[in-house]
Amino acid sequence: MKRYQMLAAPRLVAACAAAMMLQLAAAHPARGQDAVAADPKHYTVEFENDQVRVLRVVYGPHEKSVMHEHPASVGVYLTGGHIRITLPDGRTGEPRVEAGQAMWHPAGKHLIENLGSTPFELVLTELKTPPAAVR
Repeated sequence: MKRYQMLAAPRLVAACAAAMMLQLAAAHPARGQDAVAADPKHYTVEFENDQVRVLRVVYGPHEKSVMHEHPASVGVYLTGGHIRITLPDGRTGEPRVEAGQAMWHPAGKHLIENLGSTPFELVLTELKTPPAAVR
């Protein structure tokens, strides 16, 4: 009996671990969709290697994206503009940016709407490796 219990214990642990992993997967929805895959009209890849992906982002006047996701990135705004950023929980912000401005963007999901009457354009460099911890 002891030998059976010893053999059964690892199987029981493995079964419990598998069940817990399935519960965690069900509790956490899949990641958002990549910007280029979700919205190729507005996002194009200009350059990519194993460390970064550089996107050209262009929104015509009053155009709006679909919900999508980016890793941590740096944006350089080629034009100024007024945009609306909508987060998955419905919160919004309406920043104004200046041409030539550079800005850090943490990883996250959002959709963008160009509130202006002129095209809005930026170059977005997405990081493929997590940012280093601040010392």
